[in-house]
Amino acid sequence: MPQNITEKLIKSHLVSGEMVPGKEIGLKIDQTLTQDATGTMVMLELEAMGVERAQTEASAQYVDHNIIQVDNKNADDHLFLQSATRRFGLYYSRPGNGVSHPVHMQRLAKPGKTLLGSDSHTCANGCMGMLAMGAGGMDVALAIAGEPIYIKMPKVWGIKLTGELPDWVSAKDIILELLRRYDVKGGVGKVIEYYGPGLKHLSAMDRHVIANMGAELGATGTVFPSDEEVRKFLKEQGREDDWIELTADRGASYDLEEEINLSELEPLIAKPSSPGNVVPVSEVAGTPIYQSYIGSSANPGYRDFAVAAEIVKGKTVAGGVSFDINPTSRQMLTDLVKDGHIASLLQAGARLHQAGCNGCIGMGQAPATGRNSLRTTPRNFPGRSGTQEDSVFLCSPEIAAASALKGEITDPRTLDMPYPKIKEPENPTVDTSLLDEPLPYEEARNVELYKGPNIASIPPMDALPDEMELPILLKMGDNISTDEILAGGARVLPYRSNLPEISKFAFEIIDKTYYARGMESVVEGGHAIVGGFNYGQGSSREHAALAPRFLGLRVALVKDFARIHWQNLVNFGVLPLTFVNEEDYDQIEQGDILQLGDLRNKVQQGNEFTINVKGKNISIQVSHALSERQVEVMLKGGLINLVKERLNRGQTLL
Repeated sequence: MPQNITEKLIKSHLVSGEMVPGKEIGLKIDQTLTQDATGTMVMLELEAMGVERAQTEASAQYVDHNIIQVDNKNADDHLFLQSATRRFGLYYSRPGNGVSHPVHMQRLAKPGKTLLGSDSHTCANGCMGMLAMGAGGMDVALAIAGEPIYIKMPKVWGIKLTGELPDWVSAKDIILELLRRYDVKGGVGKVIEYYGPGLKHLSAMDRHVIANMGAELGATGTVFPSDEEVRKFLKEQGREDDWIELTADRGASYDLEEEINLSELEPLIAKPSSPGNVVPVSEVAGTPIYQSYIGSSANPGYRDFAVAAEIVKGKTVAGGVSFDINPTSRQMLTDLVKDGHIASLLQAGARLHQAGCNGCIGMGQAPATGRNSLRTTPRNFPGRSGTQEDSVFLCSPEIAAASALKGEITDPRTLDMPYPKIKEPENPTVDTSLLDEPLPYEEARNVELYKGPNIASIPPMDALPDEMELPILLKMGDNISTDEILAGGARVLPYRSNLPEISKFAFEIIDKTYYARGMESVVEGGHAIVGGFNYGQGSSREHAALAPRFLGLRVALVKDFARIHWQNLVNFGVLPLTFVNEEDYDQIEQGDILQLGDLRNKVQQGNEFTINVKGKNISIQVSHALSERQVEVMLKGGLINLVKERLNRGQTLL
């Protein structure tokens, strides 16, 4: 049978299960990626499990999120991460080296490999012919220890690209077009695989832009072929020997198919406050802006900055506009400086920031209240920018630069200038000086972990009770993101290694009283939350499951879950349930008490059972999608408890 690329990648890494959509499969992981907002917890989990040495081909810890150092917290945690990478045998990318996804692409990504990262945009490296997926930190810790990742076998969604992009339209508009057609749930349960003659016009970094925002469609991953464009990229990075050709077999088919004619696309923009709220930029042209921001893992390439520099060259941005430039890798910044593009941006009035995630995760560059911000970032969920009442639009660098000049949202096709044709550097900088290689094992085993005062171990978590009466502390609507469950930004992320402290920010965007009410619920046996469709979309941060669990969350009952957050809830012993009949959502209210009896038996005996609403004579049919393996995790109260028990018995991890 002819195979597509995704099937080839999965088959070559399959360690358990059948390649039937919806069935659980186990996949061997070749590489892992962690960043400092999630990596501290991963390193603590490695320590708790007694892991001696990373068992992957390559694992890398990047410092790119928490690089504003207003006090000791971030700096101390970076020392902890550095010591942990030396102890466990990981690469360590120092502060200032750049954003994890493009740096990993430059230095470590290999066609034909699997990559698991504790960051939802890990899927960006699918541009290199990899199966690259985001996951919660606990899953990544287990992968580092040599364990498989367990996921539901996805469907493969083939997207045929034809034609060639017109002037003023770029790769960002391709993924925005797919979001315009299918919104933020369109890729759930799927790997998106791109093919077709249009690919020859897209560079490896253009493909990174598209693959990165597959996460915004809810996709398990995004896969591109490893072709001559990937070979060219690796050659430029001094790694041509890492290239292999990987393409779909002639006659390969897909579970679902779609076609995008690149020649027919126009500049697009996502309005607040969802990446799926996409319209042609011409529809909102003239809207005044306060900020125009270029950078992030969603537009990390040389051309993304260079095209903006050429648009503003010799001009000055409009008064009152903050024009923020966030370089994405140190070696790329070096080339932009060499070629004069940074000078053009600065002379036009730009503000240059250090290489890192920065404002994409709310770590600086927060916009003013009540003002519009244009960003080339992947997400515009409420409050993600660092401003609670933000108004963020997502767009291409072309739109961001044109709008900075005009002081209002501008269709770049209306500028009185030819479209800049950007030439990539012939000999791009290759800089490995801030990427520390793993220590040899004999040296590594003598390294002691450095733990600053902000690091707190994960508290013990009890097993799943058999009988519970749980008050519903929150009832929410559709598309609740992990940014709303637990915000990012400079206020919150410094506590990522301190669960009791970071829990104080849980659900604050939705209900500021949740923390106090959650703490009260702990002594009474915990609580439940209720939500709509696509609950937990967005970031892979496991703190969005851990913090509510610390505050007593035992059951999340929703219409359906986003993939990574669902897995994180299971990993930490929060029972994820869905309504069998979606109309039952309307029968229950915040404050109602859910009664769950004989629960441990019911979870093991089948996927559906009934729960009651106390005092209301209401019964609700619910279901879970747990595999047999995950049922065992749930009964133990989470993956940490299960792993500890097995290690104590001298058994393998899972």
